[in-house]
Amino acid sequence: MRLSHAPLRVAIGAYILNSGLGKRGLEGEAAAGMHGMAVGAMPQLRQIPPDRFAVLLSRGETALGAALLAPFVPSLLAGAALTAFGAGLVQLYLKTPGMREGSSLRPSQEGIGLAKDVWLLGAGLTLVLDSLVRHRR
Repeated sequence: MRLSHAPLRVAIGAYILNSGLGKRGLEGEAAAGMHGMAVGAMPQLRQIPPDRFAVLLSRGETALGAALLAPFVPSLLAGAALTAFGAGLVQLYLKTPGMREGSSLRPSQEGIGLAKDVWLLGAGLTLVLDSLVRHRR
C-alpha cells in the first residue's frame, strides 16, 4: 500500500468494517427489508433467502473493510473490490423507487442516504486508476 493511499483506505475501511460488524446477527424484518431493497435493484438476489443475504452482506462488508485496512493487500485489489461494492450501492440508489426526484439524478429526501455512497465508487476507482498508472511508469 502506498502511503498516499493510507488515509483513504483507513477512513473507508474502518467505516465499512464497522458497517459489516453492525449487521452481524441481522434477521427477521430487518434482514427482509434490506433484502427487499437489494432485490429491487438486482432481481437475481431473490434466489437468496433474506437471513442468508444478511449474513453474506455482513461478511462481505467485514472482509472488504479488513482488506482496505490491511497494508499487505494491494491497492489495486482493494480498490477493485471497493469499486464493485460502490457500484452496487449506486445501482441500488438508481433503481430503488423514490430515491430520486423524478427522472433526474438529484436525490429525494429519502434518497440522500444512498446517494452519498457514490463517494465509495469514486474512491475505489481512484485506488484502481492510481495503481494502474503507477504500474505503467
